[in-house]
Formats: sequence, structure tokens, C-alpha cells
Amino acid sequence: MNPAYEAAPTSEVSDPELAQRAAHGDDKAFEIIMRRNNRVLYRTARSILLDDADAEDAVQEAYLKAYRAMDRFHGESKLTTWLTRIVINEALQKLRNRKQETGTVSLENVVDLEMHVDIANEGKSGPVGPETAAMRAQTRKLLEHKIDQLPSAFRTVFILRALEEMSVEETASCIGITEATVRTRFFRAKSLLRESLAKEIDMVFEDAFAFAGERCDRIVSTVLERIRRLRADREMPHL
Repeated sequence: MNPAYEAAPTSEVSDPELAQRAAHGDDKAFEIIMRRNNRVLYRTARSILLDDADAEDAVQEAYLKAYRAMDRFHGESKLTTWLTRIVINEALQKLRNRKQETGTVSLENVVDLEMHVDIANEGKSGPVGPETAAMRAQTRKLLEHKIDQLPSAFRTVFILRALEEMSVEETASCIGITEATVRTRFFRAKSLLRESLAKEIDMVFEDAFAFAGERCDRIVSTVLERIRRLRADREMPHL
């Protein structure tokens, strides 16, 4: 290995230098590249495939293809952008192979849910009680479910912009669409999500502070028992 690649600890060097180290056989450098990019690549793949296992497979295949082509990465774009393009292509190929969509699979039919994202992430840094943790988990699951229901290209734009906080320019470069299209799709995704979540909240309102069932029976039973006691006290002869 070239001594120049050993000048700084691997964890401290830039992405382009890590890529060059990996291209020269430094497995530690490639491991750091993967750890830096695992989340964004997995989220991107899953936004297309809607399956955890398939998304993991797509990420693994994308990394293998990236590794074989690493010597051709010279920093013209961000390493994350370069890797994201690869995983998008891999996920789309898996989608074609799955034959769930006919013909050419395109991201052309893709689209601020800041408040809901903030709720899901709120308080990450500090300890939380079991009730708060359970509520946060439910919020996250609801958000993930609603994102899964977005049209495929809308999902991908939303994942990159809202969850990974990529810029409009970076997102456009990853997907291969114009910045104007990214803005339009992101706005549309947020609108669809807000509408969907609003319907969920409206349905929940009916059940909020529910009174029927066990609570209702308990209160009725307790009050009737107290009335019987009052009646018995009144009818009891006083000494």
C-alpha cells in the first residue's frame, strides 16, 4: 500500500481519500465507507422495494458493484451521491426481476412532514420512560406505514429530502431528475402524507379518552354500589 494512504487514521480522512484507500485494498477504509452510508442506502432501497430483506440485498449488491468500480471514483460528486445512484439502479433492477411492475420501471411518478419527523425523533439524546418510548415507537410505525403507501418515486424523494436531509441538488443528482421536479415531488409527498395522517388523527379522535367498555362498567358499578349503601344508611333505624 502506498505510504501516503497511511498518513492519517482511516476514520478521520475524507470520502475521496477513503475511496482511494479502498480502491488500493484497504478493507478498513471500505468498512468506514459502508458505515457512513448504510442508512441512506438502505432507506433509499427500501423506498423502492418496500421490503426489508430485499432492501438489504440491494444495498449489499450495490456495495459490491461500488467496490469493483471504486478506482473510477475521483470525487466529481459526493461519494454518498455516487453510492445512492448505484443502489437506486440495483433496487430498480430487483423490482424488474420481481415482475411486480411491467415495462420500464421509472422514478418519474415520485414527491414537510417536519412536525411528524420531529415527534418521532424528539428527545433522542436523553433517557425516556416506557410510556414515552412506546408512544414514540407507535408514531414511528405510523409514519413508516404512511411513507410506504406513497407512490414509489414520491417515497424516494421524501426519504432523501426529509429523512436523510439531502439538498434539492443532491437529490436531483442521485435520482437523475431536475431540481424543479424534486421540489414538486417533495411538496406533493408532504401533502399526501399530511392528508393521510390527518385522516388517521380524525379516526383516533373518536376513540380518544374512550369511555365505553371496562371504564364505563367500573364507574356504573361503583356508583350503584355507593347508592345502595346510602339507601341502606337511610333505612337503617337510628339509635
